[in-house]
Amino acid sequence: MVGHAEQVGENRFRERFGRYFEDFEVGHVYEHRPGRTITETDNTWFTLLTMNTHPLHFDAEYAKHSEFGKPIVASPFTVALMSGMSVSDVSQKAIANLGWSDIKLTFPLFVGDTLTAESEVLSKRESKSRPTAGIVTVRTSGFNQDGKTVCTYERTILVARRGSDAEEKAGY
Repeated sequence: MVGHAEQVGENRFRERFGRYFEDFEVGHVYEHRPGRTITETDNTWFTLLTMNTHPLHFDAEYAKHSEFGKPIVASPFTVALMSGMSVSDVSQKAIANLGWSDIKLTFPLFVGDTLTAESEVLSKRESKSRPTAGIVTVRTSGFNQDGKTVCTYERTILVARRGSDAEEKAGY
């Protein structure tokens, strides 16, 4: 169970999220919900915050003359949003992200599109250097509202074993 409430006292419950290393199984697919409809503000602010000066992301007149006919969502925003969507399922109990690889942007995402994502567990193994953790690799895929794949990537995460993470020790 990814999210659940645990009784921590009389008539008192605390919400818990995430999977420990032991909870991952190779081949399992986690659907990340809710989805997120991209707004013009999201796309414009992301391009400004990251100093992305390509007008295809924020200049409607420029984009009108491109093959897309309108601005496209900045691809790093798509990756970041998919990563954020996956936290409660994949990395809520993470100690560290170890890397992203094989990022593919397979279809443009536009303002007004709704992005959903899912992650498939590709592998898991115990950490050789940290007995309180394991290493999990997932492939995350993002889809628009029509089911078209807009992005895929692999992510490797160092995940706490049950009973060993800071969140649990801090009473969260």
